[in-house]
Amino acid sequence: MLEIQNLQATVADKPILKGLSLTINAGEIHAIMGPNGAGKSTLGYTLGGRPGYEVTGGTATLDGADLFELEPHERAAAGLFLGFQYPVEIPGVSFVQFLRESANAQRKGRGEAPLSGGEFLKLAKEKAGLLRMDMDMLKRPVNVGFSGGEKKRAEMVQMGILDPKIAILDETDSGLDIDALRICGEGINAIMRKPDKAVLLITHYQRLLDYVKPDFVHVLAGGRIVKSGGPELALELEEHGYEAVAA
Repeated sequence: MLEIQNLQATVADKPILKGLSLTINAGEIHAIMGPNGAGKSTLGYTLGGRPGYEVTGGTATLDGADLFELEPHERAAAGLFLGFQYPVEIPGVSFVQFLRESANAQRKGRGEAPLSGGEFLKLAKEKAGLLRMDMDMLKRPVNVGFSGGEKKRAEMVQMGILDPKIAILDETDSGLDIDALRICGEGINAIMRKPDKAVLLITHYQRLLDYVKPDFVHVLAGGRIVKSGGPELALELEEHGYEAVAA
């Protein structure tokens, strides 16, 4: 599904990714862990097409399509979802309208018919229910007045509505209390743990992986994946730290 080979990228002319390779197949959940400054968020932003993140070498394909030949909105329509560590606020735009416009824009990009108002509301209620969000919250401006946990849960609702092939989730557990962490973890499982989908979790901690159990765990250090293993690798990192495991 997602094939990354020898990816190199810079931010403000500073090399961050220095030859990263990773293959994620459909039906798999991968976790990337690593120290601050290792390049974890840079990987997500580079794949998503955020301005300022320049690819200087290597390739990344999604179902055979060259991601770096596509604009960010085209990557999203192709099935790539990027969850942010700090979801932004958009005053003056209701979340429900934002979600409907986003969903129909992606459907248009794929040559699909737009969702009617009734179809969209049914879908939104279903996905909001998975994250235990009241639809009244989604009538408010995007993320305005939301707590950290509410922003992350709303983002998972968005993921459910957009129905991506692969979700890259950048520190989804950041700022979540115990209950919100469990709800978000259950939502990720309900939406993305399917044979035709895949997830890349970027995280510092084991706690999210207690709910969204990965098939593979990778250690990212110095812009490269330096070690890979199963779920037990995350526990090893928790106990011994990155330096001991990646040495």
